[in-house]
This record gives sequence, structure tokens and C-alpha cells, in this order.
Amino acid sequence: MNENILRKYASLAVRKGANVQKGQLLVINASVFDARFVEYCVEEAYKAGAGAVSVQWSDENVSHMHYQYMTVEELSNVPDYNVERIKYEHGRKACYLNISSSTPGLMSDIDPQKMQASRIAGMKKMAPYMSYTMNNEGQWCVIALPNPKWAMKVFPDKNEEDAVKALWDAILLSVRVREDNDPVEEWERHDAELMKHCDILNEHQFRAVHFRNEKGTDLTVNLVKDHIWVGGGCTTPEGVFFNPNMPTEECFCMPDRNNVNGKVYASKPLSYSGRVIEDFWFEFKDGIVVDYGATKHKDALDELLNTDEGSRHLGEVALISYDSPISNLNILFYNTLFDENASCHLALGRCYPENVKGGIEMNEEELKKVGGNSSMNHVDFMFGTSDMTVTGIKEDGSEVEVFHNGNFCI
Repeated sequence: MNENILRKYASLAVRKGANVQKGQLLVINASVFDARFVEYCVEEAYKAGAGAVSVQWSDENVSHMHYQYMTVEELSNVPDYNVERIKYEHGRKACYLNISSSTPGLMSDIDPQKMQASRIAGMKKMAPYMSYTMNNEGQWCVIALPNPKWAMKVFPDKNEEDAVKALWDAILLSVRVREDNDPVEEWERHDAELMKHCDILNEHQFRAVHFRNEKGTDLTVNLVKDHIWVGGGCTTPEGVFFNPNMPTEECFCMPDRNNVNGKVYASKPLSYSGRVIEDFWFEFKDGIVVDYGATKHKDALDELLNTDEGSRHLGEVALISYDSPISNLNILFYNTLFDENASCHLALGRCYPENVKGGIEMNEEELKKVGGNSSMNHVDFMFGTSDMTVTGIKEDGSEVEVFHNGNFCI
């Protein structure tokens, strides 16, 4: 990829995604294989006025070896210095840029018990600090870069060079970066359009939304009272606007954790904990997953749902038109950042406090009282289809068609 495009993408991620402020600490989490792009991000951050930039490097092949050779006991040991680093960053009111470049299914040969033990130990140790990003106390942004193995998974019929190029093209289209445009201006227009949809949904204040399609999904998701649909960017308590996900096409809201009923069938595979779960479904009763299945890697669903009590409840419901830029690419990315923005999706686990009036100021018990969900997890899965019907149900029982044939119609 040419330098001009990489620099334009880096500038977008730093200035419109994380939106680093003058004097602020920017923390970049990235793969060692993306060093050149990271250098551009660091330079852009300093040009934008960042006080300092810290880069936390990773290597997924080294991580694979850790899981392969370390004991469960060692994998469950989370060093205190990791916690101290996070505390320091939060104390500095840092913002975060996470650059995803992972290989789908890389950990499929690893003992699931090792994966689960390591993941749960890490989440328990870091649980007190999750609210920083979940409550938008500081800016954060997730973007992605291609790697050869991921590209070959997405485009198995191409050679490696062509596959990487095709994945680059798809990513850049989805984040609105071209040679001849100003992506920041395009993102401002895009954010405004998503906010318009949210304004309409918020005016209706539906009691529930009912999803149906020919795959068999028939699910009613009640929403918390005084809910707030959010789309596009978010704002910190200090009033700093940022875009947490690039790309994004969603308008999302908070389900009532105790009032979700019916069955939902996933429309896309889910890459979770290094494994790719295929053809899966969940049945909900009174907000709880009471039954589920998958044709491949049901063990990963077992691990997910048994993490904690909140992992069997919903924390997010998101509406995305089927006729959207990412969906129209007709590509399965095997990466939730992209696949969730090609389809309506739900998330098992923790809710976003911004989705209810006064939620940012609530503690976990107060959120739970209004119907919000608490969990160490927040895992999105896709269920939207071209024939999806979404009906909004008002407090008086009247109904409003929200989606027709997979797209917004209000």
C-alpha cells in the first residue's frame, strides 16, 4: 500500500477516531508486523498535539506459543505491573488506538481450557478498569490492517499478494479512505446521518423491538426505560467527540436484560477466542440464554456463556441496514469490527451505560436495577439478513415498521 494512503488512514484514526487532544497521552496497541503504519500514527499524534505516545506491541504467533507451551497456572497469572500500567494510563486520562490485525482461527488447535482460564483471569484482574472505555471516560478507537493469513482466509481463491490487496481495498472502502477525498469530512457527514436515525428511534421510545426472518429468527427484545439509541461517534464527559469503531454503520441501544424472548439464528460466523464458530443459534427466555447450538466450535460458545452470569444476557442490540457499504461488498471478513457493521447484531454481556438516561453516572447495581447488564464479556454476533423485518412496539401496544426487507424504513 502506498505511503500517501497509509498516512491518510493514520491521520483519520488519530484525529477523527481517537481524536487525541493537546497534551494527552495516546496509547497504541498494535502488532509488530504493522510497525510502519504505527510510526505514521505516532507522527500524526504528535502533530495533533499529543503530550506523549506509548506503543504496546504484540505478536500473535508468540501468543500462540504461550498458549501452546505454558501451563494453565502460568497463563492465569496476571502480573501486577500490567494493572499498574493501566492505572497509570487512566490517571493520565489517556486515549487509546487499537490496531487489529489478527488471524481468524489461529488458536483453534489450543486447549480451550487454557484459553478460558487465561481470559477469565485477565478479565477479573482488569474488571475495575473496564468502565474507562465502556463509559467513554476517555476516547478510544479500533481500526484494522490486513495481514496475509487473514487475507487468505477472506479470499481463499486468490494468491497471497492479490488477497492482501483485495483486503486492503475492502478495508479502505469501509473506512472511507481514498486517494482523492478528505475522509474526515466524509466521516462528519456519515456520523450526522447515523445520528438522524437515532433521533427518530429515540422519539418513538419503543417498549420493544421484534425481529423476524426466514432463517427462523423470531425474537422480541425489550428496551430499558428512558433508553438512548446511539450511532456514529461518542462524547467524553469533557465533551471530546470520537469514533470508537472505524468502520461503523450501527445505531445501538440497551436491551432489558430480563426481558428478551424467542430464538435468534446467527447470519455470519463469529471469530471468538481464536476459533471460528459457525451456524449457531440462541434461545432466550426472560432474558436468559436457555438453549443454544452450533455446527462448529460449540465449545467456544460453552466457554463464552459460562464466563459469568451476565454472559447469558444481552447488553446491546444494534440496527444496521442490509443495504450498506460493508454489506454490499458481500465479503465475510471473519472479523467482528467489519462483520457487525454489515448486519444487525446483538451482544452478549456488558451493556454500554450511555444507552440509558443518566447511565454514565450509575454504578453497576444502579444499572442493573434499570435493566442494564453487567459482565466481563461484551461479544457481538450478527443475525441480520436481507429479509429481516424489525417492528417497534410502543407502550400502548401499537406497532411501527422499522425495517422492511433488511433496511430502515422510518
